[in-house]
Amino acid sequence: MSEPLRQTDRKREAILQAAIQEFRLNGFEATSMDRIAATATVSKRTVYNHFPSKDDLFAAILLKLWQSAVSQDDFRYQADKDLREQLENFLSNKMRLMCDPNFIDLARVAVAATIHTPDRARDMVERMNKREEGIFAWIKAAQADGKLKVGDPGLMGDMLQSQLKALAFWPQVAMGKAPLEAEQQKELIKLTAGMFLRYYGVA
Repeated sequence: MSEPLRQTDRKREAILQAAIQEFRLNGFEATSMDRIAATATVSKRTVYNHFPSKDDLFAAILLKLWQSAVSQDDFRYQADKDLREQLENFLSNKMRLMCDPNFIDLARVAVAATIHTPDRARDMVERMNKREEGIFAWIKAAQADGKLKVGDPGLMGDMLQSQLKALAFWPQVAMGKAPLEAEQQKELIKLTAGMFLRYYGVA
């Protein structure tokens, strides 16, 4: 019973790897499901069995990259640990993802694919936001523990992450700037966590 499942998993992985290659080389619009199937050496039907649409496949790739950088299941509020340490660990994992060359390339593809298609852009943003729910749950737990001020966890989480994205992600995606050096990354993480806690932390 387990062998077919393993074979299915192998085919799914082959499709994801082929799609990453094709999207990076040709962009979203020029990449077809036929092309992905050929690169993965599977049938087109097999591709559609795993991913109902090209949008679903692209979203799955972004999710795969996210999961390779940080497991959200491991990021949960810990009352016995220093708040700043927990935040810096989260931001370090976030930084690792944003500096991943594959993720940067695919983010460029996503921007190009959605800039003239608002409906697709909204759908992609919603998919990405679902993967960032870990920080919102963490903020809620810290508020309930009296460690953070009362406020909208969604807004607070967005503000926290936006500081990182403004310097370590969007310039690299939109303007082709080089990723931050390791020391720059560490400094930005410390500043971001510090600013967040100075404003929202409970003395």
